[in-house]
Amino acid sequence: MKITKIEPIHLSIPYRYGGPLQKADSLPWHTLESLFVKVTTDEGLVGWGEAFGFKACRVTKAAVECGIAPLAMGRDPSDIVGLTGLIARHLHNWGRSGPAVFALSALDIALWDIAGQIAGQPLYRLLGATSQVDRVPAYASLLRYGSPALVEQHCAAAIGQRYGQIKLHEIDEPCVAAARQCIGPDVPLMLDVNCAWSRDEAVARAKALDRYRPLWLEEPVWPPEDCHGLGSVRSESGARIAAGENAGSYCDLVQLVTIGKVDYLQPSIVKIGGISEMMRAATLCNETGIELAPHSPFFGPGLLATVHVCASRRQPPHVERFYCDLESDPLGGLSEPVEGMMTVPQTPGLGVEIDEGVIDTYRVH
Repeated sequence: MKITKIEPIHLSIPYRYGGPLQKADSLPWHTLESLFVKVTTDEGLVGWGEAFGFKACRVTKAAVECGIAPLAMGRDPSDIVGLTGLIARHLHNWGRSGPAVFALSALDIALWDIAGQIAGQPLYRLLGATSQVDRVPAYASLLRYGSPALVEQHCAAAIGQRYGQIKLHEIDEPCVAAARQCIGPDVPLMLDVNCAWSRDEAVARAKALDRYRPLWLEEPVWPPEDCHGLGSVRSESGARIAAGENAGSYCDLVQLVTIGKVDYLQPSIVKIGGISEMMRAATLCNETGIELAPHSPFFGPGLLATVHVCASRRQPPHVERFYCDLESDPLGGLSEPVEGMMTVPQTPGLGVEIDEGVIDTYRVH
């Protein structure tokens, strides 16, 4: 079998989340952007992958077209380790993280989708699950509102939808206080501040926020790769630290564990190298006793791949679900939790029929 076509597909889909428009590089997000990658073989099998999106889509699409596709065309899609390893070596001068690795992540996910189809098994079974898993838990990852009233409103809505955990992206204490007051003392509450603080400020803020009993404090310092800073915040404040979404390689994750002393490891399957590297991260967590908490604020094959990885674990971690609604779901409804749970597809591979109508409507040319 050979790969005959690799097609990157840039999607831009309007969304709503009940707050002010999010911003990236000071520009408002009117839509959520995704980069899907469709891999076709000469035997008619089609695998779907996803690369990290948002405002990186155009650059990552070029990386797929100029770097990944020429090296993968004509190759055997079943040799996942060999092919992705070869490409990683050829492209290492493009950087060991960023768009080249995002693009490689998408290829890896698509190859695993094809592997599941060849084996006739849903992906989570191929990854080691020994029994059927129909659902895995999700947590509501609220976007930033900057308003205690809006935080309270959406926390209440998420609890009403049976989410068992809530994550905030707030940096102000009144918003955190509003969330805890709304959800009560027993619902786990996580706080992602998106690298907002210096080491010293992070220590002070972590101590002040301790009264709200956050399950973890996520990426408290800038830059995100400051492992020594993360370790300092953890040791000086006593806060449980989560990090890993900005890691570009397995070696980065090892640094977070050994130097950063993180309590929760959060690789993003569309950034780290796909399913192959996510499974290495899972093994690292097994060996060190760190909790695996995958980062997954996206709505395509990367989200489904994360669902399968979680379902393959003996104790499935919660899947992060961005708490917003797309105008249309390219996964045909599979991105939507039901009573706080994500459905695990049972058909071979990722188990998804991508809605080509959604692709046609929201594709960026």
